[in-house]
Amino acid sequence: MITVASYNIRKGLGTDRRRNPHRILEVLHEIHADIVALQEADRRFGARQSAIPAELIVQGEYKAVDFDIRPGGIGWHGNAILVRHNVEIVDLEPIHLPMIEPRGAVMAELVVAGRELRVIGMHLDLSGLWRRRQVRAILDHVRRRKRAMPTVMMGDLNEWSLHGGCMRDFVGLQVAPTGRSYHSRRPVGCLDRIILTPDLHLVACGVHASDRARLASDHLPIWARVNWT
Repeated sequence: MITVASYNIRKGLGTDRRRNPHRILEVLHEIHADIVALQEADRRFGARQSAIPAELIVQGEYKAVDFDIRPGGIGWHGNAILVRHNVEIVDLEPIHLPMIEPRGAVMAELVVAGRELRVIGMHLDLSGLWRRRQVRAILDHVRRRKRAMPTVMMGDLNEWSLHGGCMRDFVGLQVAPTGRSYHSRRPVGCLDRIILTPDLHLVACGVHASDRARLASDHLPIWARVNWT
C-alpha cells in the first residue's frame, strides 16, 4: 500500500502572506506520502525558479522528477512530481494541453515497492470548456502510451461541480472522495482531486487540514492510500 498526495502550494505563499518553502515541506512531511503532485510549484515570472529550492527538497524525504525544462525549475507550467528517494523513475514527460492561459500536465512512470505506477499531475483551466478539452487531452495521452499501467491522475482541476463539468469525462475511473480543500482557512470547494484507474484499489482518502497546512497555502493538500488490485 502507498500514499499519494496532491497539493497546490501557491508558489509557497501562505495565507499569512509570507512565502515560506520550509513550511510547505513540513506539511508534506506531515502527510508522509510516497508520491506528491504539486501545482504552482514554480514562480511565474522572471527565471521561473522553483518555489521550493531543489537543495531543500533533496535534504528531506523527496526527490523531484526532473523534467529538465529550465535551470532552477522543477515543474512544467508549475506542475511537479516529488517521489521518495527509493522510488525508481522509469520514464517522464511533460504533457502539452490545449490552453488559453499557461496550463499543463506532467507524467512519470515509476516503480514503487516493486510495482509499476503511472502518475499524472495537472492544473486545469478556469474555463469549463477548456477544462474538458484538457481532461480529454490527458486521457488521450494515457491511451497512447505503449503499455497499460495502473495510473493515478491528480491535481487542482478548478472544477467546483462534484459530478458535472470536466468530471463527466473521467468515465470508468474512480474519483476519490477526498473532501473540500479550498479555501484552506474555510474549505468550501473540492477543487483538488485524485482519480484512479480500475486496477488500483482505494483504501482511504482525505484532506490534510493541520494548523500548518491552513497557513502554508490557500489550498489544503489531499491524499489517498491505494493498493494494486
